[in-house]
Amino acid sequence: MRLALDEARLAQAHGDVPVGAIAVHHGEVIGKGHNCREVDHDPTSHAEMFALREASQVIGHWRLEDVTLYCTLEPCVMCAGAMVLARLPKLVFATPDPKAGAGGSVFDILNHPRLNHRVEVQSGILRDEAAALLVNFFAELRSQGQK
Repeated sequence: MRLALDEARLAQAHGDVPVGAIAVHHGEVIGKGHNCREVDHDPTSHAEMFALREASQVIGHWRLEDVTLYCTLEPCVMCAGAMVLARLPKLVFATPDPKAGAGGSVFDILNHPRLNHRVEVQSGILRDEAAALLVNFFAELRSQGQK
């Protein structure tokens, strides 16, 4: 999770919401990413999407069996859907997203009974540190008159 937090800080450094993700396969980092929506002008440039894409390239397949994804924030609906489609076995996230979380907070895409795959979810690791990054980022935006 510390590596995911490092990725989140990279996002913050270029004005994006500080979210980072790391994909791990048999103890080895095979994918990483951080939010780049502002830089890329792309609503799909989420940390999780970059980490999943890179992991798929390393493995050479879209099925991410034996991969654990570590994220600093609970995934949104898009990212949670990608995790289900990738057959990701496990997600570990630091802090919940009470406004848009799709890993159990607002929605539970990762364990929806009508979908063909379930993702094991663990949360709370380095929660305070990840939450502080987000709180400070948005406080800074508000102080600058931005939303």
